[in-house]
Amino acid sequence: MNTQQPVRVRFAPSPTGRTHLGSGRTALYNYLLARQTGGKFILRIEDTDQKRYVPGAEEELMDSLHWLGLEWDEGPDVGGSFGPYRQTERRDSYQKYAQQLIDSGSAYYCFCSQSEDVQEVKRSRKHRDECPYREMPAEDTRARIVAGDPYVIRFKMPAVGTVTAVDALRGPITVDNSTLDDTILVKSDGLPVYHLAVVVDDHLMEITHVFRTSEWLPTFPLHVHLYQALGWEQPIWIHPSIFLKPDGKGKMSKRDTAALQESGQSIFLGDMHELGYLPEAVVNWMVLMGWSYDDHTEFFAMPDLIEKFSIEKLNPSPAAINFSKLDHFNGLHIRNLNTDDLAQRLLPFFERAGINADLDTLRKIAPVLQVRLVTLDESVEKAAFFFQAEVHPAPEDLIAKKMSAAESALAAQRAYDLLANLPEITHETAEEPMRQLAEDMGIKVGQLFGIVRVAVTGQIVSPPLFESMEIIGREKSLIRIKNAIDILHGIA
Repeated sequence: MNTQQPVRVRFAPSPTGRTHLGSGRTALYNYLLARQTGGKFILRIEDTDQKRYVPGAEEELMDSLHWLGLEWDEGPDVGGSFGPYRQTERRDSYQKYAQQLIDSGSAYYCFCSQSEDVQEVKRSRKHRDECPYREMPAEDTRARIVAGDPYVIRFKMPAVGTVTAVDALRGPITVDNSTLDDTILVKSDGLPVYHLAVVVDDHLMEITHVFRTSEWLPTFPLHVHLYQALGWEQPIWIHPSIFLKPDGKGKMSKRDTAALQESGQSIFLGDMHELGYLPEAVVNWMVLMGWSYDDHTEFFAMPDLIEKFSIEKLNPSPAAINFSKLDHFNGLHIRNLNTDDLAQRLLPFFERAGINADLDTLRKIAPVLQVRLVTLDESVEKAAFFFQAEVHPAPEDLIAKKMSAAESALAAQRAYDLLANLPEITHETAEEPMRQLAEDMGIKVGQLFGIVRVAVTGQIVSPPLFESMEIIGREKSLIRIKNAIDILHGIA
């Protein structure tokens, strides 16, 4: 369904918590279809649930979308011809159409108390079968409203017949009206519930396609009823798959989310940057949890996705969150960056760790780190030694395998003498002479290089040795080797 007509799509989250992967993917699918067709991507804040409103949630949401590169054409911050873009600022619209539903006989004022509703649930009876106000004469209804009796407005669901809702991924879904109930549309405080607000907003904003995950399928028939009762043309409905826990067993719960965070993983977009993930990688990973282009292409940049995305290739089957795949894509996208871009993205991680890094040095380091990084935050552990005045290797790490401290000290001294006599220390000038030295001493190359590596970097594992020494500089490298020799003599 790769429509050529410009679409109008919306991402309409509720600011009731942190922005997670599921929301990010829904926003992404909307964005891709809008950009592909030359249409409009709209951000609308559905904030009618004031009891669950979380301060700061809207700001985190916008920051997350900006980080992913999903810029909207209309929204609460940028305006547009169909505003306002917060539901709490659109109350008059909902009242108008709620009244239209009442006037047409498709909705009614209900004066049942909350305790009566609870009793109905306990008896497993539908409200429409119990409510004494469903067919109340208009004069009696007006009298109670004038008297100040609290009320809600409910949709008057037909008791017989069927309703057919058409999902672009699943086809027609037919439901018996007898299984549905009279849902509240407007609460006693005058604010609409989601079901009325979303239908009114989508119609007034001329939304052509609605993406929402399959967990909304149970309310799908109600929304179709509302469109029909209001006499409006429905948008194209698309219900992508839900996300499952990494083990594939059920949806993510708050407990699962907390456990992931304790293990250093997160489903929240706001955490992804801090964990060292690239937005390009997160986009690549998210889009493939529910969509595929073919059976072998996996690397996508945003322009590729805008060109290739299609509704027909969405998969309605649930997708398990696979963090190993995220790591895989992150590594691919890190290696796709140019040196300057990678250096710019690494800098904040060094600054956060209190390391006084500079971009010139990071540009030199970037190529040797690039092939080894899975996440950007690993760069600090792997490369902090480049910026330190001195390193403090553990004495036991300086002793090569199957060698004593005295033998390791001798090997370090021979390496120092060789390197000190070179005009410069680079991969080209130093590696072959050092290999020859190991052969002359009757030790393995790995033993000699390992001693020098720990001496120069303070680490058992590091980027390539001679490239690192070249970046650190000849004099500083020799000072570090000399210090290691003294340490080895001290324990020999």
